[in-house]
Amino acid sequence: MANKIDWGYVKLFLLSGLLVFLFAFASVRNGHRKVSEPIIRFQGDNNLYITHENVSNLLIQNEKEVLNLNKEILDLNTLELALNSNPLIKSAEVYVDINGLLTADIEQKEPIARVLDNTSYYIDDEGKYMPLSSNYTARVPFVVGHIDENNLSNIFKIAQKVYNDIFLKTHVVEIHQKENLNVSLKLRQHQFDVYLGDLNQLDKKINNLKVFYKKALKEETLDDYKIINLQFDNQVVCTKN
Repeated sequence: MANKIDWGYVKLFLLSGLLVFLFAFASVRNGHRKVSEPIIRFQGDNNLYITHENVSNLLIQNEKEVLNLNKEILDLNTLELALNSNPLIKSAEVYVDINGLLTADIEQKEPIARVLDNTSYYIDDEGKYMPLSSNYTARVPFVVGHIDENNLSNIFKIAQKVYNDIFLKTHVVEIHQKENLNVSLKLRQHQFDVYLGDLNQLDKKINNLKVFYKKALKEETLDDYKIINLQFDNQVVCTKN
């Protein structure tokens, strides 16, 4: 007796084959889509240290412009590497959607201080070197004195404190570091120097400065001083003009 054909299995087999064919066809067609002009999105701060044009110029693979490349030959890792190698970019993510739309999400480095030395550069919010930008100048405190580009940890500690403290961020315009790594500050609209010494017990020293400043401001005596010395424990030593 002849075996009966199980048409259910036949239909399932044919349907599976059709799905595989359609998927392969779509994949090939999708791979041959041309990549559109890239969309560049900057995360966070609106101040652009690197421009859309700069990023577009970096989106190059094997000396070919990204625009009009087939998706299947586009190497996203190479593009991300090119963007992340730029010293103004903290991180970059590049991806292409199913329609061939190329998007680059860019997070810029954030400067917190500007070193004035033989060459001028920023210190970013991770304590790393960041070059100046021809597109935008950050309003951050200047750093002067004895600065070693290969050892920014001490300067980064005080610059980060200034950046994250509302009072200091409002008033501090200059950070001076001596060869022994002692630090002093200059405040906006005042002539006196604020001597911090080393950065041990920094929070206590800054708190003492705030208490002194508030009292002297109320008494209208801020312009009477030449030096505000915070190097000593639990006291503020002032030198008058």
